[in-house]
Amino acid sequence: MGPPLFERPQSGQRAVLVHLQFPFVEYDEADSEFADLARSCGAQVVARIGGSRSRPDPRYFAGRGKAEEILAAVTEHGAELVVVNHALSPSQERNLESLLKCRVLDRSGLILDVFARRARSHEGKLQVELAQLRHLSTRLVRGWSHLERQKGGIGLRGPGETQLETDRRLLAERIKNLRGRLEKVGRRRAQGRAARRKAETPTVSVVGYTNAGKSTLFNRLTGADIYAADQLFATLDPTLRQLDLPVGDPVILADTVGFIRDLPHELIAAFNATLEETHQASLLLHVVDAANPERQDHVEQVNAVLEDIDARDIPQIIVMNKIDLTGQAAALERDEAGRVWRVCCSAITGQGLDLLMRAVAEQCYPDLIHGELALPPRAAKLRARLFDLGAVSEERFTADGESLLSVVVSRQDLERVCKQEGMDVDELLAAGTRSAVPLEPDAV
Repeated sequence: MGPPLFERPQSGQRAVLVHLQFPFVEYDEADSEFADLARSCGAQVVARIGGSRSRPDPRYFAGRGKAEEILAAVTEHGAELVVVNHALSPSQERNLESLLKCRVLDRSGLILDVFARRARSHEGKLQVELAQLRHLSTRLVRGWSHLERQKGGIGLRGPGETQLETDRRLLAERIKNLRGRLEKVGRRRAQGRAARRKAETPTVSVVGYTNAGKSTLFNRLTGADIYAADQLFATLDPTLRQLDLPVGDPVILADTVGFIRDLPHELIAAFNATLEETHQASLLLHVVDAANPERQDHVEQVNAVLEDIDARDIPQIIVMNKIDLTGQAAALERDEAGRVWRVCCSAITGQGLDLLMRAVAEQCYPDLIHGELALPPRAAKLRARLFDLGAVSEERFTADGESLLSVVVSRQDLERVCKQEGMDVDELLAAGTRSAVPLEPDAV
């Protein structure tokens, strides 16, 4: 006789969380994030199982003894779901479900479920469904052995096609249909990007680890009202808004989906149309939660995803957000070449956002002059014009009555107002015109 037929159990809310420690993995942070992910799905956590292994067990991932411990917890608490904070192979998932007699979900499936709950737009729902079906397609053979039976009975006999083959065919057809619809979305977005390039409008993409405050920052900068909440993956749908800068022309600011460690490849592939906004951006604002002790690891995880989507070489500014929680002062910091590499600010209070806007303008419009002008007393009209342009960030006076203006202004605008007053730009620029003394970059 063959193996017993196995029907997959139905899922529920009472969950046992399983998180094992492997070498070179930060256990505490990964475990806390895992619990937040599970709660984001509405899971009622009734037990948590930990442990450590040097490598996964090929049959149960966790080993026979640990699997028995999980079974005891499921039985004791009447759990309906076991969530494992690791990627399970289809056979491991099936073996655990057969042993535990309840639904088993791995990390990829859990993240997919969070995404399914957060998707609001038609495009977002299409992308999540495609990712779910791609994930499901790897589970058909091992997870649904009852589907290997051929249909039988009066009126149900097919042309020899098994139920598994039927499901595979229907799944492939649905995936093909979704890909076609998302390709149309991609072409529409490509047309929008082409129009922006033709108009020479830079696109600035907001990226970062999930729950770093990207949407809150986006709303604060643009006056938009997109959904923002203190939860993982609050934003799935990309949003584009015009951002007016203190100098230079406006730019397009794009809010994107947050990244996370071990982001499933099905999601990266499905969200290609969305992530293309990041891949084609002129500048990345890499938002970091300054209050999170694991922020350096989060930066590395985000950079790894950017590498996967070929966006690693796009210029980026590190935005240290939530300084209202750390007591840091707002600051704009430069590298040895004088380029802005980090801005410390708070999206909630607005502290330091003027520095961020200046940094974006300087990066997107490299003809900006960021330096110091020395104006003689007779240049009062020029001084007034510069203040009218909003170009002056600081003013000091010398003993000789000269006005030293720290300015951020496009060379084109500066040459225009200087010409109107009959003055030469290069003569007005002081010896130390180019930005303040560069700061040595340190760890994020």
